Amino acid sequence: MAKLKFRPLHDRIVVKRLDAEEKTAGGIIIPDSAKEKPSQGEVVAAGPGARDEAGKLVPLDVKAGDKVLFGKWSGTEVKIDGQDLLIMKESDVLGIVG
Repeated sequence: MAKLKFRPLHDRIVVKRLDAEEKTAGGIIIPDSAKEKPSQGEVVAAGPGARDEAGKLVPLDVKAGDKVLFGKWSGTEVKIDGQDLLIMKESDVLGIVG
């Protein structure tokens, strides 16, 4: 992936959604209008981290390249360099996928 011309601040991350399956287990093809937006994606960029009460920088647990799961309504959809991406806080991430 080309270098992103956007750098998230604080504890925010930029995530690219991973495509959902286009067929069911039984082989039925799902049209675009009926598909749910996937709740799995790849971290494209991550901010430096949040500051604690003492002002010390607390680094993020996720980094660029991690595959993550997030809530259905998490993040803000944006278009950067022609790509549909999500900007969300690290706390919106449910976990990192193997």
